[in-house]
Amino acid sequence: MIVSINQPAYLPWLGYFHRIAASDLHIVLDHVQFEKNSFTNRNKIRTAAGPCWLTVPVRTGGRFGELPIMNVEIAEPAWRRKHWDSLRFAYAKAPFFRDHQHFFRGVYERDWPLLMPLQTEITGRLCAAFDIATPRISSSELRVQGRKGDLVLALCRAVGATTYLSGPLGRDYLDPDAFAAAGIRLAFHDYRHPEYRQVSPGFEPFMAGPDLLFNHGPQSGAILRSGQVAIAAAA
Repeated sequence: MIVSINQPAYLPWLGYFHRIAASDLHIVLDHVQFEKNSFTNRNKIRTAAGPCWLTVPVRTGGRFGELPIMNVEIAEPAWRRKHWDSLRFAYAKAPFFRDHQHFFRGVYERDWPLLMPLQTEITGRLCAAFDIATPRISSSELRVQGRKGDLVLALCRAVGATTYLSGPLGRDYLDPDAFAAAGIRLAFHDYRHPEYRQVSPGFEPFMAGPDLLFNHGPQSGAILRSGQVAIAAAA
């Protein structure tokens, strides 16, 4: 069984979804510490003026380094109107925006006390739109402890993984020998971003997932999968 693990993200980019699609099971790493200025609560969309950050304000009480992602609270409601207006203004002329505007408008009309349910709602919708049926579970359900590579290995063992599909940065902290000793193949997912038509001239990579969806609708899943991928086993 191929397993991937990633922290939850707000409006994730295409590589995030491709790794989920390449897995038999995806673990959402929600019990680890929230990191400031990460993609956990922000991402970029493309506007006529260029990339624009959308950030969900969070309340941490100065507890960076000790607050689990699953417990992070959203600070105030004004961001919801700003984010919806930003999406609407950026993509109103995109060919498939109208097909999905009801869902996104509904998301931004709802009250979200916690960050995690917001991430889960949007990621689930985008997975469905990209034809990704990989089951997703939360790491908090597994009650596994550890740090960095040890935590990843423990999670893989807890779910019976035979292969762990890591992001490219895993090369910096995962121990191939430890995975080999556990009978788990370690592989790295290097996603080469595909180019596609965007509503503005030219192409800007690494935008939030809705950028592809609003521009290409039912073809989005095929375009996402067309990105060249190098999946290399650990040396």
